[in-house]
Amino acid sequence: MNNPVLELAGVAKTYNMGKPNAVQVLQAIDLTVQPGEIVALVAPSGAGKSTLLHIAGLLDTPDSGSVKICGADMVGQSDRKRTAVRRSDVGFVYQFHHLLPEFTALENVMLPQLANGIARAEAQARAADLLCRVGVEPRADHRPAALSGGEQQRVALCRALANEPRLLLADEPTGNLDPETSDHVFDTLMGLVRGTGLSALIATHNMDLAARMDRVLRMDKGVLTSV
Repeated sequence: MNNPVLELAGVAKTYNMGKPNAVQVLQAIDLTVQPGEIVALVAPSGAGKSTLLHIAGLLDTPDSGSVKICGADMVGQSDRKRTAVRRSDVGFVYQFHHLLPEFTALENVMLPQLANGIARAEAQARAADLLCRVGVEPRADHRPAALSGGEQQRVALCRALANEPRLLLADEPTGNLDPETSDHVFDTLMGLVRGTGLSALIATHNMDLAARMDRVLRMDKGVLTSV
């Protein structure tokens, strides 16, 4: 049997604002995401979902517990090793696209590939293919300021998938869009994830979107439960 693409066991995190004001954000979180599985994470603001995603994506470290990516425990690994795994195996999509404004859509999707050692011609071809698949190729030479919100988020999705990760982490990827654009972007996201067979953990407030995923988890006050 294949290892889970993501496995968290006993993950806890506390932020110390001075001893009387310590805030336990995550409490002994156990979570697995299987190969090809799309899991929804539903949580109110301040419940700890962003912290959970940052720990899952190796952007933060837990106070206790283990974080395994494709079977390899990443807790205690060097920064170099964590960066290498994050760059090759994990893709991120945020509520705000965070595209680099001085680069075109095509260049924004090329950049993570170039950072990963991919030859420029290959990076350009893959970036163009991804933009074509999400319907933004005609706008490939436009900078983010010339793109609509939905187009920018589609480019951000392409950027997250540029290095063919095993795991996609998305934090409210449609939360900054109007309902109609949100539906279109979510359809695009689901189509790409299903089409590539990768795994995904997607945080959302939208229960209608969550219901379209394979499994729904709810987080409240640092505790994770199945829905």
